Amino acid sequence: MTFPQQIRYTVFLFCFLFVHLTGRSQEKPKSPKTIPELQRAIENVLKETGTPAVGVALVNGDSTVWVAGLGKANLEKNTKATATTLFRIGSVSKMFVSLAVLKLQEEGRVSLKDKVRDLAPEIAYVNPWEKTAPILVEHLLEHTTGWDDMHMADYALNDPTLTLKQGLDFLPGTRTSRWMPGTRMAYSNSGPPVAAYIIEKLTGQRFEDYIQTHFFQPLGMTTATYFASSLYQQRGATLYVNNDPQPYWNISVRPSGAINASPTDMARMLRFFVNRGRVDGRQLVREASLKRMETPSTTTGAREGLDYGYGLANYSTPYKQFVYRSHSGGVNGGLTDFAYLPTHRVGYAIMINAANGNALSQIGNLIRSFQTAPFQTDSTRKKPVEQKLDDAISGYYVPINPRVQKMYFQQRIVDVKRLWRNGNFLFSRNLFGGGLETHVAVTDRQYASPETGKISVVQVQDPLAGEVVHVGSLALMRISPVLAYGQYLLSILWILYLLGSVIFGSVWLIRYWRTSKGRKETRNVILWPFLTSLLFVVTSVLGIIGGQDPMERLGKMGFLSVSALVLSILFALAAVWSVITLIRERKASLSRTVYWHMVVLSILHVLATGYLTWFGAIGVPSWQ
Repeated sequence: MTFPQQIRYTVFLFCFLFVHLTGRSQEKPKSPKTIPELQRAIENVLKETGTPAVGVALVNGDSTVWVAGLGKANLEKNTKATATTLFRIGSVSKMFVSLAVLKLQEEGRVSLKDKVRDLAPEIAYVNPWEKTAPILVEHLLEHTTGWDDMHMADYALNDPTLTLKQGLDFLPGTRTSRWMPGTRMAYSNSGPPVAAYIIEKLTGQRFEDYIQTHFFQPLGMTTATYFASSLYQQRGATLYVNNDPQPYWNISVRPSGAINASPTDMARMLRFFVNRGRVDGRQLVREASLKRMETPSTTTGAREGLDYGYGLANYSTPYKQFVYRSHSGGVNGGLTDFAYLPTHRVGYAIMINAANGNALSQIGNLIRSFQTAPFQTDSTRKKPVEQKLDDAISGYYVPINPRVQKMYFQQRIVDVKRLWRNGNFLFSRNLFGGGLETHVAVTDRQYASPETGKISVVQVQDPLAGEVVHVGSLALMRISPVLAYGQYLLSILWILYLLGSVIFGSVWLIRYWRTSKGRKETRNVILWPFLTSLLFVVTSVLGIIGGQDPMERLGKMGFLSVSALVLSILFALAAVWSVITLIRERKASLSRTVYWHMVVLSILHVLATGYLTWFGAIGVPSWQ
């Protein structure tokens, strides 16, 4: 379960526009050729990034190539990490929900095409398209229900005694389809637990017990557990955020991300996948089921041939000419990357006990380079289309499948994409550079990655939005260039005016307050726009402070979360009152330059208020 950084409701737009990551430029290291070289390279990454420990597992067919724990599992006790140290693997846990459903489907006890309403009518959810597009079991596992992700209060629940049903009943309002199920993908931690509940109903067993009996034991994952067991207390790696140890997080819906496992356990899990469901000569899950697990199927893009995307808790991760099947995971202070190449029967797992995505990425690149070095490409090249195509795809696009609906206001601005054609090549990038990708036309509506040969972009008809483009898991809708650049530039202008008013507004107010010429109406012209800016800044600061520990500070009702809600409402009210004041005091005796600056600032405040209100970002009770 990816730690919910995206749900920090009160961290407003300018934080995303002005905060940038910086780092030292480094000479590109040589790719390791042997396990000792790989180990030294990984240890260097740990040292350079300040990451305490990593658990690593590499497999090749039936062989375990390398299993190790490196670094410190606990800094305070100076405990070394080993191959038996237990790490928290987060959302990689979701893979076992899909495996369980597939196994039960093989036994004829359930089907991916079954309607969720028929199997579990007691689970509350809202689907406006229930009659024509009911939610199916496969939608739960491919995140195509249209549901919002779990809210902060779900993450903050942290009660180890909850049953799965109690966890699902806590905040059922997040389970509302925002678009027709089976059309767009949006990652939601709410879907897999509903599938796990169906498994409990079908088997009569607690989900964790079913997985223990039918997967952990046959696979030989002898220390894997969903709970803070006594063994975890002995062997569990302490998780760190900025070198601060984190308490154990009891996830309210354990199937989505609660597993603790060692590198040795993960090696056995990897061998299960690369051996295509066979364990010690026994076919635990059919290869056809694994292929379905690895195949995105339920979005409109997938139905039009899109290869990249999210299958049944299993997504594609391109690396050079290769496409790994994978899943990642994250909890507060721990990150995991689990990936394998089915064709070449190799795979790896990386688990770190720090909230350091840069470290995980560097280690992953080292391992992928090492692992793929002996292989030729596993891709089948698709022949580019020969005729000249109409350029109907070029333009500016905005995502229409947000993971967290209340954060969509910022995604619409900072995640705008530009797509353009050059001959039969399609290029895509972020609006102001970065993230450049190249695709080659295969048909007039399909484009493939030139590295892997897999279909990476398709044009499709969305039942609600009309003509859209699917790029991997993103669903993109065309917008005008004026809107693409205009909303961004207006945001920049607003932030500059806002910050300027906070800096200079106090000076102006003191001046007009003390001068003998200063009158009430004159002060009000400056006071209300200044207060509006100040309210927004204070609200944002509270959001940033809350974001340092969002589950405790924002996921629960308290001084900070309530203050952020109240101040955001006061910001909206002050923005409106500023405009009213400027109209009423338009003949105030002060510099016309100052007056018109206040007019521009107040108009920008009102526009921002309208925008944020439209997308539900004003008055957000983050504890609900």
